[in-house]
Amino acid sequence: MVAQPANFADEALTRRALRHALDGTTDMADAVLKVPLHYYRDPKITEIEETQILRRVPLAIVPSAQLPKNNDYVVRSVLGDSLLVTRDRAGTAHVFLNYCRHRGAMPACGSGNAARFVCPYHAWTYRNTGELFMVPGKSGFDTMDTADYGLVELPSQERYGFVWAVLTADATIDVDDHLGALGPELAQWNYGSYGYHTDREFSSEVSWKGALEAFAEGYHFPFVHGESLIGQNTLPNTSIYDEFGKHHRIGFPFTWIMNVEQDADASRDPSANMGVIYWVYPNLILANSPVGVEIIDMLPEGEPTRCTVRHSWMGRVPAVDDEMRAFYDAVYEGVHAAVRDEDFAMLPQCGQGVRHGQHDHMIIGRNEIAVQHMVKVFAQELGIALG
Repeated sequence: MVAQPANFADEALTRRALRHALDGTTDMADAVLKVPLHYYRDPKITEIEETQILRRVPLAIVPSAQLPKNNDYVVRSVLGDSLLVTRDRAGTAHVFLNYCRHRGAMPACGSGNAARFVCPYHAWTYRNTGELFMVPGKSGFDTMDTADYGLVELPSQERYGFVWAVLTADATIDVDDHLGALGPELAQWNYGSYGYHTDREFSSEVSWKGALEAFAEGYHFPFVHGESLIGQNTLPNTSIYDEFGKHHRIGFPFTWIMNVEQDADASRDPSANMGVIYWVYPNLILANSPVGVEIIDMLPEGEPTRCTVRHSWMGRVPAVDDEMRAFYDAVYEGVHAAVRDEDFAMLPQCGQGVRHGQHDHMIIGRNEIAVQHMVKVFAQELGIALG
């Protein structure tokens, strides 16, 4: 169904989820969906996904909370590009290609707080606003206008608690247009006030689209997550689902949602009664819990059935002491273990099935309505026929 922005004090989402929990039902698609196997394994499709989608739409590069102070910076790799994300002395965020304009070495690495970056090859120096500041032996470049040789800046905007960028320098960016009705919904979470905790990155032998699908259904919860808190605290094969154009929201009810029926004092706040999961087209998952949010972005890594996974976590309340940091460490270790050792222990088997399968299609169930939405959105963008 197509959603209107929800007020997270609104009890309607909780009532919908409770009804499913009591009845043993879930939101469903109208019919099963047949997906041709080449959707996941054709290298030409993967190339089009990168060049025509992933390098042409806004991507959430880092959470704003990862750059809390002026002059903070962080370097990360996205689709093989080294990106330097800075917050300048005036508080404005920038996203640059992290390549010196002289011979291409990387002026910045890691993260920290700095107003200038010095290329390790010949010490060309750049301000955190991108301008070329100093060139040793400048007489050798006497015809060069330094104003023309700053770091290449990508189109970027800071919105809804994230720094977004388009990975094509001559493109334009409009995050509000990209998000549509999802923008006001994300604004209600106030992610910019969260405290950034940590992240890890790893590779997996599965299609990036197949990896995204693992976060779009609870059908697998008792089988893949049966021994962890996800399987123990979340009702299997039960969800509410809403579309926001190309994006969507899923609510996976916690087992204690039954308290809403039995206890007049129980919270009706949806975020207290279900895991609220967003797919932000094309590659971002935001998995909200009562204490924080997992930020999971997945991208292709050079071939159709290999992807990179970046798994970050932020606390709703920034950690102010060692006790809170230790608690957040424990939370992150638990959720990361579920992602790495459960989801991504299983998913490479799916990648192998895609590579070697001799059947002509996968079948997506009516109960996997959010997976169907992902497939339909990409298929429309790529011109792929579905059954």
